[in-house]
Amino acid sequence: MKIAKDTVVSLRYELFDAEGNLLEKVEDPVSYLHGGYDGIFPLVEEALHGKGIGDQCDVTLQPDDAFGEYNHELVEVEARNAFPEEVEVGMQFEGAPENSEEDDFLLYTVVEVTDDEVTVDGNHPLSGKTLSFNCTVTGVRPASADELAHGHVHDGDGDLLH
Repeated sequence: MKIAKDTVVSLRYELFDAEGNLLEKVEDPVSYLHGGYDGIFPLVEEALHGKGIGDQCDVTLQPDDAFGEYNHELVEVEARNAFPEEVEVGMQFEGAPENSEEDDFLLYTVVEVTDDEVTVDGNHPLSGKTLSFNCTVTGVRPASADELAHGHVHDGDGDLLH
């Protein structure tokens, strides 16, 4: 079976930065619903279309094709007393950007802690980076009616971007 709209695709992948450093490697296959359901980067989905089990693809993703450009406005300095006592670099908190009228919440990562302030960054850790996505297709099957109705895979593997 070939990868086409409304198929469930399973694959193993590796993600590298522009310098060739391995950022992530998935040994156990992960699955996504193919056909514009936002389960994988659109350029990768395009490259995989028509491929079958055992096929490989290597896609270079510019920042706009992956996690976006780095947005300096998403770095905020907050009062130290607005955070739990045990706050430390690397912790993550959900919140809305300053002056945001939307109900969109971002995941902020603590990047600096002082006695008076905590600096948080709402950018994805890979934003602003050119990435290389290398994968091997390990499975292709028709999506179930439930998967199509919900727009995601139901076999427990989950979507790649969520």
